[in-house]
Amino acid sequence: MVRSSISFSNMKKILISLNHPAHYHLFKNTVSILRQRGYEPLYVISNKDILERLMIAENVEYIKLNEQIRRKKSMLSVFWGAGIDLLRKDYLLFCFVRKYKPSIMIGTDISITHIGKLRNIPTLFFNEDDFEINKLACMFAYPFVTKVVSPDICSVGKYTRKKIAYKGYQKIAYLHPDYFSPDYELIKGIVGKNESFFIIRLVSLTAGHDLTGQHNGISMFLLDNLIDILSRYGRIFITSETVLDAKYDRYVLKMEPNLMHHLLSFATLFIGDSQSMCFEAGLLGTPYIRYNDFVGKISVLNEVEHTYKLGVGIPTDNPSRLLNVIEELLSTPDLKSVWREKVKQVYKDKIDVAKFYADVIENEIK
Repeated sequence: MVRSSISFSNMKKILISLNHPAHYHLFKNTVSILRQRGYEPLYVISNKDILERLMIAENVEYIKLNEQIRRKKSMLSVFWGAGIDLLRKDYLLFCFVRKYKPSIMIGTDISITHIGKLRNIPTLFFNEDDFEINKLACMFAYPFVTKVVSPDICSVGKYTRKKIAYKGYQKIAYLHPDYFSPDYELIKGIVGKNESFFIIRLVSLTAGHDLTGQHNGISMFLLDNLIDILSRYGRIFITSETVLDAKYDRYVLKMEPNLMHHLLSFATLFIGDSQSMCFEAGLLGTPYIRYNDFVGKISVLNEVEHTYKLGVGIPTDNPSRLLNVIEELLSTPDLKSVWREKVKQVYKDKIDVAKFYADVIENEIK
């Protein structure tokens, strides 16, 4: 629900700024911990993709500041859209913060770093993209932020003095077995109990780290090939950030967005050009194939793919390898059981990220 009034209580207020659906999940367990400790967290959102739908489905209060501008896949559109979004968000957030007076601002949103600096409010910027792969966001945020909260294996460029490192990944904050348990009952109307099914995710590749407009993913020609192969083994669901041709309507996934992780947990295989959902699939024990031009460039995904072997990254100059890897994985006996055993090691090696975040936020307030 949209929050209709602003609280001026004496509790220590924490503003959480969200720009992306995954970022709600990132903080939701930390928010619960902070509430138990007596803090008052408030979500402020810039709506993108299904973010607002997700908040409504989760029955979470929030303040919506603006809608993000739709961007085309070109350098000019990405740069112009990101710039206009940032200026507008800075202004709206400044006006809101002047009334709300939070004790701290946290999130993955560049604007909190600007307004925090102007209003002398501590800010924590959460990022697991390496500085080199997401330079635009980092160059606009890191000079102004109080601290950068980032996995130990991630690069923050020359801002190491601002880094709070931890042994984990952002997605562990909401996918750790202590916080999330797959529930088939919630998705039984979508797939059968023992049914083989596949999820294909297509993204627009128009985020800030796609500034050059040169990053590619799954083409429509390749999508047709994927459908031809996967249809021999089970059902296919497609989720896409962009509108698809009507011929794909039969495959388009229709469900509440807060059920996605449950569906993803039971999937036989996930294929996508999305970094986030590939990462989530692996941590849920579902094999994934990531097909885009970021392969080999992102530290956390390199570790997941090479150390823990939860997924396979394939650059877009090798489509035949994508098709071959699908056949290899689907011929693996007890594929899902093998992956569930692999993912256990991740949770043995990594920390309770949600609790760590809560401790870091509390320390910065004090």
